[in-house]
Amino acid sequence: MQQLIERYGLLPHPEGGYYKEVYRSQQTVRSSAAAAERQALTHIYFLLTRGQVSRFHRVWHDEIWNFYEGAPLRLLTCDDTSVHEQLLGPNANYAGFVAGGLFQAAESTGDYSLVGCSVAPGFEFVDFSFLADDPALAQAIELKAPAYRRFF
Repeated sequence: MQQLIERYGLLPHPEGGYYKEVYRSQQTVRSSAAAAERQALTHIYFLLTRGQVSRFHRVWHDEIWNFYEGAPLRLLTCDDTSVHEQLLGPNANYAGFVAGGLFQAAESTGDYSLVGCSVAPGFEFVDFSFLADDPALAQAIELKAPAYRRFF
């Protein structure tokens, strides 16, 4: 995994894992969710290694996850009532979709998973928050799905 981190210049991500932004559109659009201008599209490489999780977080815009290599990736989404799982990788889907505003989390099912994440309108950290920042919702999800506590 260290080879991938060095090859792509990946840095630690606040949600867990490693990332590098590799594309930021020059075009801008108005985001109704953020009530501001955003780049039309952004794309990152994202790496999770064994034992790492991408903690439940949300962004205000739609996100597409694309599997590149390694073990299949388990992508989770949660709403006010339940947690849903998608598996990305060989013998599964190569793309997963997360609607803007939903909480999402992920983990590798093996030694590592290298994926790409595209957000449109483009990602900005100001549009990002953790489930832990919403204690009432975190408590509700934990009561309904205690097995996912490690993603908080």
